[in-house]
Amino acid sequence: MERAAAYGFSAAMSGAFLLSCLLFAALNRRQRAPYMDEAFHVPQAQAYCEGRFQQWDPMITTLPGLYLVSVGIAKPAAWLFGWPGGIACSTAMLRFINLLFSVGNFYLLYLLLSKMHPKNKYGGDWLFHPTLHHSEPSCSSF
Repeated sequence: MERAAAYGFSAAMSGAFLLSCLLFAALNRRQRAPYMDEAFHVPQAQAYCEGRFQQWDPMITTLPGLYLVSVGIAKPAAWLFGWPGGIACSTAMLRFINLLFSVGNFYLLYLLLSKMHPKNKYGGDWLFHPTLHHSEPSCSSF
């Protein structure tokens, strides 16, 4: 990667992360309770956080990967930072995990477009509802 392209990409990643964090903060200040599909996804992820892996909401039509990854990120973070269980698997933390997936999707999109158009590097639409705990960002990453 050329130096100018590397700087441009770093600036784009930083800007994407900053914008996502600002949207995340604004949403979480105004909408603390689960919203739309979060009414299904958040309780399912919280059940997994509590170790209840046999519990499944029949309204959910996606595979449990998002919930397993959420537990795999939230539980070690709780242990590392000394957070109580309620914070580690709160709606806000689960939303933040999706924000991380969305930023990762931005990087994956960049890699894909760089392969498809090696002389014409550019970004794209990467905001797949990154501020909600939803299955699209994680599914897009896999």
